[in-house]
Amino acid sequence: MHAIEIRETGGPEVQRYVELPDPQPGEGQILVELAAAGVNFIDLYRREGRYPLPVPCVPGEEGSGTVLSTGPGVSRFKPGDRVAWTTVLGSYADRVVVPEDKAIVVPDGIDLITAGGVLVHGMTAHFLANDSYPAREGDTVLVHAAAGGVGLLLTQLLKRRGVRVIGTVSTAAKEALARENGVDDVIRYTEFAEEGALAAEVRRLTGGEGVHAVYDGVGAATFDASLASLRTRGTLVVFGGASGAVPPVDVMRLLWGGSLTLTRPYLEHFRATTEEFEWRAGEVFTGILDGTWKFTVAGTYPLAEAYRAHEDLAARRTSGKLLLVP
Repeated sequence: MHAIEIRETGGPEVQRYVELPDPQPGEGQILVELAAAGVNFIDLYRREGRYPLPVPCVPGEEGSGTVLSTGPGVSRFKPGDRVAWTTVLGSYADRVVVPEDKAIVVPDGIDLITAGGVLVHGMTAHFLANDSYPAREGDTVLVHAAAGGVGLLLTQLLKRRGVRVIGTVSTAAKEALARENGVDDVIRYTEFAEEGALAAEVRRLTGGEGVHAVYDGVGAATFDASLASLRTRGTLVVFGGASGAVPPVDVMRLLWGGSLTLTRPYLEHFRATTEEFEWRAGEVFTGILDGTWKFTVAGTYPLAEAYRAHEDLAARRTSGKLLLVP
């Protein structure tokens, strides 16, 4: 089979397109022929060495495809099933060994390209809005990177609840896309680069009060503005670090900011059991099937060009999901 292999951490160029022996499923595992692999910021974090990565290895953690064979003890899947998965290292490959408890059957009506990219972004948006800060009708929130993969889905979910969404974007094209997906007020952060300017604009838009919550997947570049944008007893949810990791924080900043709450969630902790995974993924699939969630595939790349997908994602040249295909 062909796969991407990383032998040392570093830039996009460390991803090598190689031929490896076909894997075989073990106890409780299924072997899947890849249809599409999702490209996510966590893949960049691992490649860079920010998150632990056992090298050499095949990167990638999300995908979809068709079951080729099953290992001993597998009861939920059979050859020919269409499946999708998350948090399975080794997904940038023609053939992927997937633990049975990390996979789910793709419903009829959803194509494998969609299924290969919607779960990480969809389930992240789901736990952000339902668990990290359960936004309610009448709340006002700030969503950074509102035209990104998570931002677009999160906004749609929040708007269905009657939440007012202020979103940050970088370009006119992304502003148009954010508004199409329901963002009420758009801030082009490139126009508010001076220290304190972005938070001041959020305060202006909220009559000086600030927002109930900030959903921040950008990290280092937006953290200070996010804290300063919160109203008393507001919540900052940092769920990513696209601009870099947030430095250590003095907890007293939360006190002086108005008894604020700070949380740093991770998807794996919100799909901790098979039952929770099936429920959360089922909610995502249902939203796609009934049309309440619009999912945007921003680009597909040949597996051999994983480096290019990583470059485009890191530079924020796209809006929506990036996928690798064999």
